[in-house]
Amino acid sequence: MVTGTAADAVDLLIVGGGINGAGIARDAAGRGLSVLLVEQDDLASHTSSASTKLIHGGLRYLEYGEFRLVREALIERERLLNMAPHIIWPLEFVLPQNQSPRPAWMVRLGLFLYDHLGGREKLPGTRTVDLAQSPVGAGLDPRAGKAFIYSDCWVEDSRLVVLNAIDAAARGAAIETRTRLVDAQRIDGGWKGTLKGPEGRREVHAKVLVNAAGPWVADVLGRVPDARTDRGVKLVKGSHIVVPKLYEGAHAFMLQNPDRRIVFAIPYEGEYTLVGTTDEVWSEKPGKAAISAGETAYLLETIGRYFDTKVAERDIRWTYAGIRPLYDDKSSNASAVTRDYVLDLDAGDNRAPMLSIFGGKITTYRKLAEHAMKELARFFPQASGAWTAGAVLPGGDMPDADFDRFLADLVTKRPALPPALLRRLARAYGTRTDRLLGAAQTVSDLGQNFGGDLYQAEVDYLVAHEWARSAEDILYRRSKLGLHTPAGTAEALDEYLAVSPPVPVAVAG
Repeated sequence: MVTGTAADAVDLLIVGGGINGAGIARDAAGRGLSVLLVEQDDLASHTSSASTKLIHGGLRYLEYGEFRLVREALIERERLLNMAPHIIWPLEFVLPQNQSPRPAWMVRLGLFLYDHLGGREKLPGTRTVDLAQSPVGAGLDPRAGKAFIYSDCWVEDSRLVVLNAIDAAARGAAIETRTRLVDAQRIDGGWKGTLKGPEGRREVHAKVLVNAAGPWVADVLGRVPDARTDRGVKLVKGSHIVVPKLYEGAHAFMLQNPDRRIVFAIPYEGEYTLVGTTDEVWSEKPGKAAISAGETAYLLETIGRYFDTKVAERDIRWTYAGIRPLYDDKSSNASAVTRDYVLDLDAGDNRAPMLSIFGGKITTYRKLAEHAMKELARFFPQASGAWTAGAVLPGGDMPDADFDRFLADLVTKRPALPPALLRRLARAYGTRTDRLLGAAQTVSDLGQNFGGDLYQAEVDYLVAHEWARSAEDILYRRSKLGLHTPAGTAEALDEYLAVSPPVPVAVAG
C-alpha cells in the first residue's frame, strides 16, 4: 500500500526519507520484512533533491585516491540506467584543458582509469577534440585548445527517491511523511519509538532502528539515551544556480577552476543551464540551506571565466542548496572530504540494534542499501537474499529500456494530446503514465490547468500515489514545473489542495 497506517510493531523503523532511507526501505520490504519509514518533511525535501542531478563515478574522487568508491559507483551507473531509463539517461561531458590547473597527461590518465574501472558496457569511452574545430567549443571563451569528452548519466534525483518509496510501499512498507521521530528507547531487546505526525503522537515498536536521517543523523542519535557517538559527520553545503541557457547542445561541461575545484554546467529544463556545485563547510544546525553571496559570486566568476555569455546576479532564475552529511574523515578541505559511506551498527547482548548511515551519494544508494541489509542479516534469518540489482524501478519496465520507442508508442496511442506534454509525463512517470492519464485523450479530459502544462489529473495522481501535499512538493520536487509556470500557480495549487484535497488511496505498485 502507499499511504496506509503502519502497524504498531515492525521489523525496521527507518528514520529519513532521502535516497538512503527510501533505498533501504525498498530493499528490506522486498526481502519480506515489515518496514515503517518516517520522514519529518516531504520525501527528498533536503539533500536528495539538492544534488547536481548526476549518476556518476566521481571522476574527481580519483584525485583523492577513492578508487573503491569510484569503481562501485561506475558499476552502479549503468545498472541504474537500466533500472530507470525514464529518469536516468546518458550525458556527455566536455572537459576543456585550456584553463586546467592539472596537466593534460594527468587528466587523461584519470579518464583512462574512469573508462576501465567499472566494466563500462553502454556508455562510450573518452575521446579528444579540438575546441576550435568541434561544435562543443561553441559558446566557450576562449574557444581554443583541446578538450576531453567522457560520459556519465543524468538523474531526476528527487524522483529517484519517490520511485524507491513507491516500490517499497508496493512491497508492503508503510511510508509516512510529515512524521518525526521524537525519541527512541531500547526496551526488551527491541525499540520503542515515539512519533509525531499529522494525527498527533503515537508509539511504535521495532526490532531494528535505522538512522538514515542524512544531515540530522547526529540529531537522531541525540534522541537515543544510550546511543554510541564515536562516529562523526561533517556537514558540507553545496549550492547551485540556474541561469538562461549559456550554450547550445545537449552536452555538459566539467570546468576546472584555478583553486582545483570542479564546477559543472549542465543543460537544464530546456531553457536553462544548471551551474554548480560549491563546497562550503556548514557549521550551523541542520536545516533549510540557501546559497550565500560568496557562493553566488564564485559560480558567476566560473561562468565568466569559461563562457562568452556573461551572466550577472540579476540573470539568475533559481538557486538551491543542500547540506551533504559526509563522514568526518578529519579532512580540513571540504572538497576532499570522502564521499564514501560508513555504516555504523550499534548492537550487542540484549542491546537492540541501531544502524546509522554516514555519508553516501545518490549513485551508490542501491549498493549502500544492500550493504545495510547485509549488516542486519543476522537479526533477520527469515529474510530472503539480495534482489535489487536487476529489478527495475516503477515506470522503468519498458522493452529494452528504450525510452524513445516507449514515447513514440505513447504519442501514437494518444494523438490528440500535445507531444511535449506526453514527453514530459513519460520522462517523469515512465510506464505509469497510462495510470496517470487514465482514459484521457485530450487536454480537456485532464481537468483544471494550473499553469503551463500542469493539469488536475497529474496533481490528483501525485497526491494519491506519491505523497505530494503542497505546491512546493509538486512544482519543485515531483517536477521542476515551478521554473515554467506563470505567477500565481503555486497559490492556486495550494488553494486547490486545501479546499478540495484529492483523497489518498492505497494501491499496489
